[in-house]
Amino acid sequence: MRTSVGPDGPEEPDNPVTALAAVAKRRVDVARDEEAAVRRARAAGLSWAEIGVLLGVSKQAMHKKYRQVG
Repeated sequence: MRTSVGPDGPEEPDNPVTALAAVAKRRVDVARDEEAAVRRARAAGLSWAEIGVLLGVSKQAMHKKYRQVG
């Protein structure tokens, strides 16, 4: 796998490889934060429908993704 593109080194902010790696890291961070927030919301008594509205998805999507949360 290529870790650099063009004359910029891999740590340059305009390097597309660096940018993509940063996006991937943010995705992992957001997924972790979302799961923690969903767990807190369920523990606080929010319904799947309420959580779905707050996150902009259906209650079915939330329940499917986080069914193990309870």
